[in-house]
This record gives sequence, structure tokens and C-alpha cells, in this order.
Amino acid sequence: MDESYLTLVIASIAVLGIGAQWLAWRLQLPAIVLLCLFGIVAGPVTGLVVPSRDLEGLVHPIVRLCVAVILFEGGLSLRWHEFREAAVGVRRLLFPALPLNWLLGSLAAHYVGGLSWSVSLVFGAIIVVTGPTVIMPLLRQVGLRRRPASYLKWEGIINDPVGALLAVLVFQFFVSIGTGNAWTEVAAGLLLGTVMAGLLGYAGARLVAHALIRGWIPEYLKPAVLIMVVIVVYELANAAQAEAGLLAATVMGVVLGNLGLADIHEIRRFKEYLAVLLVSTVFILLTADLDPAALARLDWRLFALLGTIIFIIRPVAVLLSTIGSPMTGQERALVAWIAPRGIVAAAVAGVFGHEMSAAGYEEARILVPLTFALILATVVLHGFSLRAVALRLGLASQERRGLMIVGASPWSIELAQTLKELGVYVLVCDASWHRLRQARLAGLPHYFGEVLSEEAEEQLDLADIGYLLAATDNDAYNALVCSHFVRSLGREYVFQLPKDSEDNPRQIQRTITGRTLYGPEARYETLVEHHYRGWRFQKTRITASYRAGQYFRNMGAETMPLLAIKADGALSLRASGRDLKPAPGDTVITYMSPAAQASRKNEPTTQGEAAQAAAGQSGRPPGGGEGSS
Repeated sequence: MDESYLTLVIASIAVLGIGAQWLAWRLQLPAIVLLCLFGIVAGPVTGLVVPSRDLEGLVHPIVRLCVAVILFEGGLSLRWHEFREAAVGVRRLLFPALPLNWLLGSLAAHYVGGLSWSVSLVFGAIIVVTGPTVIMPLLRQVGLRRRPASYLKWEGIINDPVGALLAVLVFQFFVSIGTGNAWTEVAAGLLLGTVMAGLLGYAGARLVAHALIRGWIPEYLKPAVLIMVVIVVYELANAAQAEAGLLAATVMGVVLGNLGLADIHEIRRFKEYLAVLLVSTVFILLTADLDPAALARLDWRLFALLGTIIFIIRPVAVLLSTIGSPMTGQERALVAWIAPRGIVAAAVAGVFGHEMSAAGYEEARILVPLTFALILATVVLHGFSLRAVALRLGLASQERRGLMIVGASPWSIELAQTLKELGVYVLVCDASWHRLRQARLAGLPHYFGEVLSEEAEEQLDLADIGYLLAATDNDAYNALVCSHFVRSLGREYVFQLPKDSEDNPRQIQRTITGRTLYGPEARYETLVEHHYRGWRFQKTRITASYRAGQYFRNMGAETMPLLAIKADGALSLRASGRDLKPAPGDTVITYMSPAAQASRKNEPTTQGEAAQAAAGQSGRPPGGGEGSS
């Protein structure tokens, strides 16, 4: 094959994958839906990218290695405190829900889909997986509450390798059935695969941790060495038992992510970036490689089978398995509905569809198109419905528009009270019980403790939080808080008070700080001093007759317009060097001196009032604008 053409194909796959991710972010759509759409257009529709033709025999090895790294990254994101909180529910989703899904799915494949028992049992094993490659991007976009998110995340990451191993064992059973040792070989394979995956995954994690703690790996080589170890563990486990490598990679990620390593946050961040690239690549590869003729072999019975799996088997298996568990009715309903299939299902179907056909099970050719039809159906149905269903069940926030203020002080607590009066959710955090006294007395939501601690990670539910203001008297701590939360909130929504000297080269680097609130005039000491001099927050609603330009022209000295609340409830904090641009319907929050407050009370707010004031006839009550106080 021409080398330049192969380079073009690889570049096209990367552009399609990352382009789909970016467009999904811009349009607020499930990324997996657009990845599938882009892949289908590039492959079956136009024929521009056909991986099996362009990459020949490299497709399945690439996909398998990518899936191993993706599952390792998923394991890194699993935290024991999440498991402790949702332990009973997660265990029920693994057992008896997983074998029940397999049993019911196999029965449906035989009696509804008309497939033979051998193909039905393998297909039943394939469909038990709920891929993290689909679940994780959906969770990022939807903003589920912590506990239901934990159920879906743990189930997806643990079920994937277990389902793949189950499919292998079922396949080995039918291949070995003529020898008379089928049951023995399956039992031995299950035991060997589970034990080897656990031992190799644990040993790999401990080896990496030991090397990191002893300083045997330089900083710039840590990600590369980690990927190398994951691949080695994956291959060693696969050598012991086919497809046990996925379970080994998952175990390694879970163990390593919960050892409390100092480098774990940097490792997680790098792996998350890598996983986005790999997920995008794999979905484009698999969907672009679909054979339109194979999809055409799906008849009405197989479509009925897909409907049975989605609307009956999954809900029944989950609802039966979680009877008597601590899961609420709403959580059970959500988990029963949400089960999108992903990369592992596609990869396993591709492998065993070919191998079963080669072993004489001709009907197994239908496994690949049938599995992809299930993936596409569940990705579209569950991807577009997850947010709506979660909102209906009260398991997700309407919008992440709340503000978390780190640092309780007289002025920050007054700001929180002002925002609360306007319906904005505000969470005040501080490590001092004494400084939180006024917040407690005011009935403000608050967190007592260190926000950078593991305890805070366990207890803080940030589903409603979309903005952060680090407002302590320590510039370095403010920067540390911002750098910690920038990954979950986004840099444009993370603010801190101005540093002592913004232009001092000895100060903290701008690259690790949050955005500066307002400007040099809003330093901590200045704001607290203003508070004791009588400065207070005033809220003013901008209207069609009292526009922002008029409001800002008449503000005068000793005022600080710090933020605005949009008509739709979103916040707009004023960054240093930027101006607020409120529109009619928005409310401006301004910190102002007693003299400015007195001046505002006597200010006419419309052209008609100004004319009346000039004639000495104004009868309007005091106020700085419509809704001013």
C-alpha cells in the first residue's frame, strides 16, 4: 500500500474522531452519536475510509490495544469511596444482574431472533456489557448526581472485561463440546483467566507504584512507562487465557488509582486525554468498517430481538436484581433504562463472529451486524434520553449554575446571601468552623473542611456547581484550589481574587491560577476593609427602559460591579480587563460604598423619571433601577 495514502487514512480517522468530539461539545450532543454518524458516512456511505481495506489486518490488534488502555483509564477513575457509597447496588448489578442478563438475552436470541443455541449463548454474553466508552462521555455531559453516576460507571467498567471473558468461555465450550471435556475446559478457563487477570493486574499496579515512589522513573517518562506496563500486563494475561487481558488492565487501573500516589492526579489527567483520542479512533474504525450488505441481512425477527433486549430484558434483569437494595426507586428506574453498548461489544463480536464461522457455525456471521445494530440503537436512544430521564427522576441538576466560594469572610458571606436571595445556589467552603459561623446562621449551604482533601472528594456533590471563586487571603492557596477544580469545571468558570501584585515576576505563574476577579481593586484585604467601612452589595435589574449603559454611566466612584445574573439564571463573573455586558432581564451585583448607595437611592432610572425629577415632580420610591435594593 502507498505510504502517503496510509498516512492520509490515519490522519482522516484522527480528524473525523476529534472533529466529532468537538462538534458534540459545541452542539451539546452525545459525542458517541456523532462518532457513529461520522464513521458511517466515512465508511459505508461514501467509502472514503474503509479500515479493513486500508489497514488490512491491523484493525483488530489496534482496537484491542486501544480498548485495554481505555479500560485501564476507566479503572483509574474508580474510587473506593464511590464503591463504598454504592457498594450493594454495584454488587447487585454484577451478580445476579449480569448472569440474569446473559440468560434472558440468550433465551430471547433463540426464541425471538430464531438463532441457534450456540450463537444465542455467545450473543447473550456479548450484550451483558455496558461500555465505559459510552457511559463516561455521557456522564460528563449530563451532570448526574454522584450515586447514580457511580452505579453506571462501576457497572460499565467492571462488566466490560467480565462480559468479554464470558463470551470467550462460551465459545470455548462449543468448540470443545465434541471432545467431552467442554465443562472442564470452561471451568478451568474461568478460574485461570480470573486468577491470572487479578494477579497480573495487581502486580503491575504495585510495580508501577513502587517505581514511582522510589523515583526510578523520570517525570517525562511516567506516562510512556505506564502505557508500556499496561500493554505488557494485557498481553501476559491474554497469553494465559484469551480476553483475560481486558480484566487485567481494569484491575491494574482500579488498584493503581486507589493507592494514594502523589502523581495520581497528573496520571489521571494524561490518561483521560489519551482515552478521548483512543475512543474517538476506535469508534471511527469500527463504524467505518461496517459492511452495508451485512446490515441488510437483519430481518424483522432480529429487529424484534433488539427491541426485546432494550425494552424488556435489561429493565427486567436490573429491577429483579435490585429488589431490597438501598437503591431508590428513581435510581433503579434510571439504571434499568440506561445500558448503551460500546467498543468492547463490537470488538468481541468481530472476533467471535469470524472464529465461530471458521469453526463451522455459519450463522455466527450475523453476530457483527446484529451487535452493531444494538450499539447504534442503544447509543442513540440512551444518549439522547439520559438527561431527560435523569431530570424527570430528579437525579440530575437542571443546569450547573451554582457558585462555590472557597473562603468564608464577611464580604464573601454577604455575597452568598445576596445570590441566594436571587435564587442562585451558593456553597461556602472553609476549613475554619469559626469563619463559617455567619454562613451557618444565615442558613447558607456550607462545607466545613479542606476542599482539597480526599474527604471533600467523597462528600462534596458538585452536580449543581458550575462556577468557583477562590476567595481566601492566601494567593497561593487560591491558585491551588483553582488548578484543582479547573479540570471538572473548565478554566473559564474558575476565578480567584487578585494577587498582591499581578505584574510581580516573583508571584505565582498565571498558567496555574484561576481567572482574576474584577481587578487589583478586589484584593482580599481591600474587600474586607470595605465591608467594615459599610460597603454592601446592591442588585439592580437591567430593563428595556433602564439599560446597562445608563446604569454604568451613573454608577459613580467607589463601586465594583462584580458579576451579573443572566435572565436564564447563568452567572457572568467579571474577569480582570473585561467588562460586564448585561442585557435586559439580567441582574447586576455591585459592591458599593455607603455614599454610592445613598446616591443610587436618589437616582432616576428612566427618561420619564428624569424629566419628572427635573420638574420636581418625581414620585418614584427610592431605588437604583427596577428590582434595585
